[in-house]
Amino acid sequence: MFYHVKELQYHAKPERPDPLFAKKLQEILGGQFGEISVALQYMFQGFNVRGNGKYKDLLMDTGAEELAHIEMLATMIARLLDGAPVGDLETAAQDPIVGAILGGMNPQHAIVSGLGAIPADSVGNKWKADYIIASGNLLADFRANLNAESQGRLQAVRLYESTTDAGVKDMLSWLIARDTMHQNQWYAAIQELESKENIVVPSTFPKELEKREVSYTLFNYSRGNKSAEGRWANGVSMDGLGTFNYVEYPFPFGDKPVLNPAPHYIHDTLPSVLKSQTQHMPPNLC
Repeated sequence: MFYHVKELQYHAKPERPDPLFAKKLQEILGGQFGEISVALQYMFQGFNVRGNGKYKDLLMDTGAEELAHIEMLATMIARLLDGAPVGDLETAAQDPIVGAILGGMNPQHAIVSGLGAIPADSVGNKWKADYIIASGNLLADFRANLNAESQGRLQAVRLYESTTDAGVKDMLSWLIARDTMHQNQWYAAIQELESKENIVVPSTFPKELEKREVSYTLFNYSRGNKSAEGRWANGVSMDGLGTFNYVEYPFPFGDKPVLNPAPHYIHDTLPSVLKSQTQHMPPNLC
């Protein structure tokens, strides 16, 4: 059950309207790493926890907070759109400043949403559920959450650097601080789960069913060998169950594929034609 508190979690008042920045702010509302994404990601992860406990509570606490951030951003976007010149555009555009604003303003803010926020990113791509991850494996999900908060904080910081509006900066400063907390909490939860399950997901798959001879091998598939200098190529593996090794010139483990001809009704190129083409190709291309 949910209920709505009318007061915002934090202030969302710009110093002045700015339709162009309202368009930019849409990114952290309805973009891939925006507040809609993380709110629903945490909610579905929480809904899908089979049982109650601290991890479910953590997910639901944070998901509910992200819903509050959606409202803050929607409020800020609406206020940034106050006074947007959407009436007589031809006359308005005679003012060079207004014309510049009109040139960068999202027209859907006027046409579709009535000077309000929309569930879309800064270039108008509609938000989609493909953005969210809820697998049922908490360690895998918490790692996705840490990435989402990292990307979201990065975008909020970039937006902070691109405005001089003290009110917008104030709200972004709050969101940036909350992203700091959320990164820390997911990292703490990850470490706690790793201490119980180790670091490879899923931990329940039998080790004898994977090809253990390549479980800790780094293959060099690019020019140069600088990757051999990393921690990932030397010493005990991070899960403590193997030893990293580096293969500079990896060889193929499989055979050259030869496919059976397709049935005649598929009307592929005849095998005899393909064979004759191969015979006339330079040796280095066969």
